[in-house]
Amino acid sequence: MDYLSHNVSVNFKRFRHSKGMSLDQVAEQTGVSKSMLAQIEKGIANPSLGVLDKITSGLRISIHQLIETPREEFCLVTPENMVPTKELAGQYKVWTCFPYEDSKFVEIYRIDIEPGGVYVSGSHGESTREYLAVTDGVLTIETHGHMQNIHKEEVFRFETDDTHIYRNDGDNRCSCMCFFLDYR
Repeated sequence: MDYLSHNVSVNFKRFRHSKGMSLDQVAEQTGVSKSMLAQIEKGIANPSLGVLDKITSGLRISIHQLIETPREEFCLVTPENMVPTKELAGQYKVWTCFPYEDSKFVEIYRIDIEPGGVYVSGSHGESTREYLAVTDGVLTIETHGHMQNIHKEEVFRFETDDTHIYRNDGDNRCSCMCFFLDYR
């Protein structure tokens, strides 16, 4: 199932349940057959724009509400189940835990830097800020002509509109969680 069919399936079911409607009631309200609605809800149908329009009109929701990424009540991310977004053997690994989404302005990464490892990151654009929490080791950040050592359990904030360097000068792996905020 492609992401759009998945979104429509999950959102349609959520709206139908929140309105306390059966498939028969939605079919009557929208003019779309019960079998087609069941297929849409299961994610096995690829409805036309006309059908989606009938559904949104009948349920009194916008097309955007029907196709947007569904809200997740919870989500656990473990690096063991992820492929690193960026990696340089013997230097660093970067995992994108939660990427930017249309309606969210935060992105979360985990970064591991090996002893002697250096990770150079380019600008993330104007009006972006990083909040970095070190979970193991000591991390050195160079940004805007400033150098800062951040120790385990410390948190550091900086503007990410310029190249910044993550460096591990220690003898053990350094790990951190990075939270990027787009505050435009």
